[in-house]
Amino acid sequence: MKLKESLYLAIGMYSRFPVPRTEWREENMDYVFCFFPLVGVLVGVCQYALYQAGNLAGAGRFLMAALLTVLPLFLTGKIHMDGYLDTLDALGSWGDREKKLAILKDSHTGAFGVIGCGIYLLLSFGAWCEVDTLPQLSCICLGYVLSRSLSGFSVVTFPKAGQADSTVAVFSRAARTKTVRATLVCQAVGAGGLLLFLTGILGLCCLAVLLLVFAYYYGMSRKQFGGITGDLAGYFLQTGELAVLLTAALGKGLCI
Repeated sequence: MKLKESLYLAIGMYSRFPVPRTEWREENMDYVFCFFPLVGVLVGVCQYALYQAGNLAGAGRFLMAALLTVLPLFLTGKIHMDGYLDTLDALGSWGDREKKLAILKDSHTGAFGVIGCGIYLLLSFGAWCEVDTLPQLSCICLGYVLSRSLSGFSVVTFPKAGQADSTVAVFSRAARTKTVRATLVCQAVGAGGLLLFLTGILGLCCLAVLLLVFAYYYGMSRKQFGGITGDLAGYFLQTGELAVLLTAALGKGLCI
């Protein structure tokens, strides 16, 4: 029963896919992050389906790039992008740790977030314009799974910053840590292995870049904020997915 409730909470919290309404009780949160990568599977399948449908319909490259840029934001309710923008505002303030954490809690978006969002969407659009092979598309779609496996792992492993009653702290405290951590590692290894099997050298490059972003996220969060928050986890997710997308676009020549 707990598995079903955790599944519904994971999909309902981190996407706009319809699921039965579930109560926010601590016992229902035990295995939420075990199902976080499943949201990535759903997003990846939708991206793959849209790409193939656009090809069949003869849609132009620019239109398809725009749709593929926007679709993940729509499917996730922009929850991770919100954390990305808040983190950019906090980092751009050049304030002390307390000021940065206060900015993360502020519901308003500042100039650094707005500028960063524009740059992100522009890079994403440009990268999608360069995607025209199946290995590239496979790397990007599996990247949605890998980024969520790593993000979930960070939530139950990395030190936490800010208030003890923050969303990420509550989820982490409620999680069956050993089980969730082992499940996420297995899912990451499985998705990474499938990536390498399907895409070869290009997949290896995408995986290496994503792990570099993950290492940066760990170091930056500890140095700048004293640990992670929900916003920082969202920042990693968006940054990691963009990094994989750009690597897949730039590595077109590696497709074999």
